[in-house]
Amino acid sequence: MTDGTNPQSNPQPEPAPGSGGYGFPPGPPAQGGYGFPPGPTAQSGYGFPPGAPAQGGGGYGYPQQPGQPNPYQQGPHQPDPYAQDPAAQQAPWSPAQSPVPGIPGGDQPDWEALADRSAAERRKKRMWMLGGGVTVLALLAGGGTFFLLNGDNGKQDGADDNPSASASASPGETSGSKSPAPYSPTVEGDATLLRDSNGKIGIRLGPDTQIGPVGKRFQIISKGTANAYAQAAEQAVDVSKSFTVTARVYNSATKGGRIAVSQGDGESFSFELGLDEVNGKQAWIFRVQTGDKGAAATTRTVAAEGLPMLKTATTLMATYDAEKKIIALYVEGKKAGEMPVPGIWQAPGPLQLGRSKHHNIWINAWQGAMHNIRTYDSAFSQEQVTAYEAGKLGATTKPSHSWLLT
Repeated sequence: MTDGTNPQSNPQPEPAPGSGGYGFPPGPPAQGGYGFPPGPTAQSGYGFPPGAPAQGGGGYGYPQQPGQPNPYQQGPHQPDPYAQDPAAQQAPWSPAQSPVPGIPGGDQPDWEALADRSAAERRKKRMWMLGGGVTVLALLAGGGTFFLLNGDNGKQDGADDNPSASASASPGETSGSKSPAPYSPTVEGDATLLRDSNGKIGIRLGPDTQIGPVGKRFQIISKGTANAYAQAAEQAVDVSKSFTVTARVYNSATKGGRIAVSQGDGESFSFELGLDEVNGKQAWIFRVQTGDKGAAATTRTVAAEGLPMLKTATTLMATYDAEKKIIALYVEGKKAGEMPVPGIWQAPGPLQLGRSKHHNIWINAWQGAMHNIRTYDSAFSQEQVTAYEAGKLGATTKPSHSWLLT
């Protein structure tokens, strides 16, 4: 092989007189030419048995039966399509003639021209082989990428077939299940005990408080009587620390005080959230007790006046920042006011729904309905209150206790 350039030509001596040229034995060539056995050529030519063709004109390879026409013989009136013009026919070439057909020159072939032609053919073949190799490598590389991509997709498809348990499953739903379990507001087997969806504190319903529907979920309905209440088994809020309490309420009372959520069953409450008369009119209030005697002088109240209160569903939220010693009230996600306090008195007794203890007397029974009752072990900021109202609080902020969720 060559590298694509013409090799250096070394001149050769002229052949001796009388020789056949380079590559041929000396002396005159045989009568039939080199490559043919000496002697007269058979009449039929090489490759055919000597002698005349078979009788009947069938020709070699075609036996002919007497009396049957030769199917391969041209008819007398049918021209031979393969006949050549005698003027165009040439005598067969023999080594004694020159030049070599298709190669210009004199008595000898142009060996340099033949070498150039051979080298050109080899270069062409080599370029085809290189091009084909590059194409194959490109196809293999592309196919490998395709399979890798398919593998990634398949892996993703497999992950979708077995989803992990959801961390944000709603209360009452089975985590990882496709069909959520029906929400139950009460403990199984006890229709009068509200189920705590985030803790372990149940709330027992009083005689005049019952469960009713609200949309696809549930609420408690209170008649505003002395027996219209619900009492927890224990305290749900540690008032010595920061906390948030919220409830969705519906008031049907036209006058007087009505408490939705409070804590304490001793001489007085620790805190209460609901409505009371302020300046002769009903107002939403968040009130805390700072002294152990329940005196009016030791209570602190934040009020929201002039807002719709009658037969209007409203979200109330009360917060206490133990570090800053500040209480605040939010109505429908907006801050109604705040107030500094020296602290909150730790009154004995559990969480209450629908009433509050004043001077050792139960008063301010709730008339209406409520649901979505929650407590948190932190004081919400305005941003958190706004997010809660929009339903975008996030899974990281979880309530310590919750009842009657919707």
